[in-house]
Amino acid sequence: MRIDIISAVPPLLESPLNESLIKRARDNGIVEIVIHNLRDYGLGKYHQIDDDPFGGGAGMVLRVEPIFELIRKLQSERTYDEIIFLTPDGKTFMQSDANELSLKNNLLMLCGRYKGIDERIRQTFITKEISIGDYVLTGGELPALVVIDAIVRLLPGTIHDSESAMLDSFQTGLLDSPLYTRPAEFEGMKVPEILQSGDHEKIRIWRNEEATKRTKERRPDLLE
Repeated sequence: MRIDIISAVPPLLESPLNESLIKRARDNGIVEIVIHNLRDYGLGKYHQIDDDPFGGGAGMVLRVEPIFELIRKLQSERTYDEIIFLTPDGKTFMQSDANELSLKNNLLMLCGRYKGIDERIRQTFITKEISIGDYVLTGGELPALVVIDAIVRLLPGTIHDSESAMLDSFQTGLLDSPLYTRPAEFEGMKVPEILQSGDHEKIRIWRNEEATKRTKERRPDLLE
């Protein structure tokens, strides 16, 4: 898989994308991630990428010219399965979206900044708009990192135990069951005996029951 990211502030992306699972996936050739600095395509001496909104009002808007030029350049080099705009008014990102996107070959992500982007960019290029929640951030870089992390961990070879990713919260429509590890007893608190029984079928049933209970208590909307 290849993921291209367009950003006005690349340093926000560089460090997180060079750590942990994502770094390992990049080093192993599982995913290629390329960051493009929008300011390299800015206008004039000062590489301008934003301007005042027509009609007045507070804030600035990303201009069409730099983004059009960069996206067209990238499209001339490869075909993208999705061109994604990270925006508060997009569809809320879900595990099912991560699953779907993990099956693609080429993704292009556009990180918004300031008040947003010129609407003509959306009309011309954007195929999917994603939000990570009902709140506003300074830009689309952090949402892009969230989406990328959720996608990359699903790619074969990223996580050594592939079954682990398939049993995460939300994959089955339920939250995860309680988790324990050694020691079996700590400060009087004991690990449930069934988890130490070695009876895998009983453990599976217990985990499903506990996951259902936890989901009912914390996220009843998922059961609906």
